[in-house]
Amino acid sequence: MNKEINPRFEDFLFDWNQKFQFLMGGYGSSKSYHVALKIILKLLSEKRKALVIREVYDTHKDSTFSLFTEIIEDLGLLDESSRKKVAKGKVRPKESPYELRFSNGSKIIFKGMDKPAKLKSINNVSLIWLEECSEVKYEGFKELIGRLRHPTLKLHMILSTNPIGEDNWTYLHFFKDEENERFVLDDNDLYQKGTIVVGDTYYHHSTADDNLFLPESYIEQLDELKDYDPDLHRVARLGRYGVNGTRVLPQFEVQPHEVVMNSIDEISKPLFKNGLDFGFVESYNALVRMAIDHENKYLYIFGQYYKRGLTDVELADDLEPYKKLMIKADSAEPKTIAYFRQRRFRVLGAKKGPGSRLQNTKKVKRFKKIICSDACPDVIRELKNLTFAKDKKGKIIEDEFNIDPHTFSAIWYGLDDYEVASIKGHNAGRKTG
Repeated sequence: MNKEINPRFEDFLFDWNQKFQFLMGGYGSSKSYHVALKIILKLLSEKRKALVIREVYDTHKDSTFSLFTEIIEDLGLLDESSRKKVAKGKVRPKESPYELRFSNGSKIIFKGMDKPAKLKSINNVSLIWLEECSEVKYEGFKELIGRLRHPTLKLHMILSTNPIGEDNWTYLHFFKDEENERFVLDDNDLYQKGTIVVGDTYYHHSTADDNLFLPESYIEQLDELKDYDPDLHRVARLGRYGVNGTRVLPQFEVQPHEVVMNSIDEISKPLFKNGLDFGFVESYNALVRMAIDHENKYLYIFGQYYKRGLTDVELADDLEPYKKLMIKADSAEPKTIAYFRQRRFRVLGAKKGPGSRLQNTKKVKRFKKIICSDACPDVIRELKNLTFAKDKKGKIIEDEFNIDPHTFSAIWYGLDDYEVASIKGHNAGRKTG
């Protein structure tokens, strides 16, 4: 049995050392093809039950099921007989439901996460392929790990995807989750090396350049994306994670805390501002400390407080060290502000009205540079890759974002009485904070 393959996937085909195998890359890299071939070869050599998952069951017909059938036919293994028993050394595809049966008793079944009830009856699955895994919810991925069990065989899960945004669970789980201070692998290392093993996970990266069977015209089409859709070019051509959409603050940058503080010390008349956004169960209490270089239109962020699940009393106790600061807070919480003032905090409600979200966003965008200290991890996490939300037609919604950025709200409030574009700088008198 001979089959021509891409050299980039030669080692991958027969490497079963790790439990998890994570394949990511650009369009046309042939990763799905080689995953399907790998599974076929494994099930020919061992009696196993494999489960192939996509988010929507009906998409199997023209993707994974079609791919498996094509490879089996190319290998000369397709059993087209009408006999009840599968012919020796052959594989028989079956529809309704989709299934592939091997003569040695191996079986491949196809399921969708849109019909979770049908997963409950599955047992003795020793191999799972999660195709387009970024489309599946994280809860679904964790549930599938629980479905992966067999009394004797070694267990394996293969995940394949085109990378999308860094906010997707695949990036947070397999690479970096800054919010939960979890680091597994720098994705840039994978782009450079191509294959990396970390613990019980095998990582594999590929692009269209690794597929020797692609027509040159297809690669040229991918290259052209760079001119009119850079986000899609990053995903489709380069096969890399990044920011999906239009960044709200492209001038945002991170510098070491000492460098930021030294820069603030060099400002002739720095304006110090402090903003506070209130939260409780789901949302966060966020205090952001800022310094403004009005002459150069630079905003420095040098301090933060970020915590949720606190009563007013607990929050005030936590913020006691900031008691002497002038703080502008969310005016939608007048009772909380009143309590803080009873505790002798210098807290005032920021002005809010119709259109204030949009106007505040535009105000912050007017700064030429926004320089954040690396001592403010939650500010960095929320603002570094903050993008505008889009409507159903794909148009930007200028006052909605891909996440609920509590630190951005705190910045709005802190800048309540400041106008970046003011030529005279009506609030340019030095204020301490």
